[in-house]
Amino acid sequence: MKKVFVALSGGVDSAVSAHLLKNEGWDVVGVFIRVWQPDFLPCSQDEEERAAMRVAAHLGVPFKTLDLSKEYKEEVVDVMISEYTKGRTPNPDVLCNESIKFGGFLDYALSEGAEKIATGHHAQVIENKLVRGADASKDQAYFLWKLTEKELAHTLMPIGHMSKDDVRKYAEENNIPSAYKPDSQGLCFIGHVDMKTFLLNFIKTSSGDVLNESGEVVGTHDGSELVTLGQRGGFTITKKEEMGNVHYVIGKDISKNTITISENFNNEESLTSSLNLTDSNIENGKYVCEIRYHGEKIKCEVVDGTVTLFKPVLIAPGQSLVAYEDEVCVGGGIYTPF
Repeated sequence: MKKVFVALSGGVDSAVSAHLLKNEGWDVVGVFIRVWQPDFLPCSQDEEERAAMRVAAHLGVPFKTLDLSKEYKEEVVDVMISEYTKGRTPNPDVLCNESIKFGGFLDYALSEGAEKIATGHHAQVIENKLVRGADASKDQAYFLWKLTEKELAHTLMPIGHMSKDDVRKYAEENNIPSAYKPDSQGLCFIGHVDMKTFLLNFIKTSSGDVLNESGEVVGTHDGSELVTLGQRGGFTITKKEEMGNVHYVIGKDISKNTITISENFNNEESLTSSLNLTDSNIENGKYVCEIRYHGEKIKCEVVDGTVTLFKPVLIAPGQSLVAYEDEVCVGGGIYTPF
């Protein structure tokens, strides 16, 4: 019997994944991954672990706990903080998937004799390719662009062909303990947290000037590291004629600690149509890409890590650009202009 280690989070998606695989005849082992938790936030890991244990007990499968606290702190949190300090906007879920779920967890599973790992991601692995999840509103392929054929060869995503409603219905019909558990949201593993509050515990910031498109000082902010391009609000307008209007961040200068705002989100001066990517694993060709999770689908052409967009966009340094060919995710890269 083939052995699969399933990452049990305590939620309904991973629980249904484990149930499906057991019914298919896999030798299922449930694994709860413990990670570093900040001491200034309430810790829900013990509760989540108990929920995962209840799922494993309901399924009658072995249960293990894997401590990846050190790896999570160093490879996800520290990297994220470093990127924000440099004025970039990283995606922690991309970092987490690469380092934790398909890094440390996969390595552990293989060392313990598993042939595959399985997760509750809304995405699909078809013929060793990463494919969008069937439920477009829940599709998570964007966060998985760093996965290579090496990881995909050992990965199962059992619910990728299902809608979220179908997952819930399946859990209810099979009396799975987490059937009615709300979806987790926010920072990978940690959950909902205000990013500004989180970063202020690690980054020393100082207030600075908010500029309009003409370079005039129109307000103040708490630190240019704490805002990202395209952000609405998050600063204070002090110039009377600018008050009461909606403004977006269209630029920032970390060295001068200033941010530039505009009432026009798609301000021409802030848009770019040519992107140089680092960590790119996209082969040359024409694709459809997204620069944000569930963002607009934009036609593009990739040549040696440089992406030409057929429509100029506002993109923050550090964001992931992910390319698709039909429903297949062909790779991505990180926009790093400085």
